[in-house]
Amino acid sequence: MKTILQTRRLVLREMAMTDLEFVAEQLADPDVMRYWPRPHTREEAEAWVRRQQERYARDGFGYWLALDGATRHPIGQVGLLAHEVDGRAEVDLGWIIHRPFWRLGYATEGGAACRDLAFRTLDVPRVIALVRPENVPSQGVARKLGMRPVSRTVFAGLDHWVFEQTREDALL
Repeated sequence: MKTILQTRRLVLREMAMTDLEFVAEQLADPDVMRYWPRPHTREEAEAWVRRQQERYARDGFGYWLALDGATRHPIGQVGLLAHEVDGRAEVDLGWIIHRPFWRLGYATEGGAACRDLAFRTLDVPRVIALVRPENVPSQGVARKLGMRPVSRTVFAGLDHWVFEQTREDALL
């Protein structure tokens, strides 16, 4: 399980099947998955972990497991996703924090580390965050990261705001 990033409070590392218990619990939680089409079954959570592993191999990134840096207990997922949005290849910044760890700044802290990795290491010109219009908490995280809404799109059959931040706009 390769460690990707460390922040003041978090360790972000690649997911492994040994993380399935946590991932399945998180993705089955109706509150956590409120802005997704529905909570995931255990089988879907297993497929989720495999999909992240495929992303690591193909793209070099995906959702990474976010661990509390002191205890090494998982608290959620934060990462970068390669998506095509409106016919354009994009690097999408995403976060899914488990309910017991909401409102502690983990999404913002992990998101900032991933954004900086995208700009400094991957050398991408911009990152986006696809956020559902009703997902006000994630809109707040995107804004704290310095992102701004620039358009609306339908992604995976659902309406989303496209928040963006360019490398030039980032305060690195």
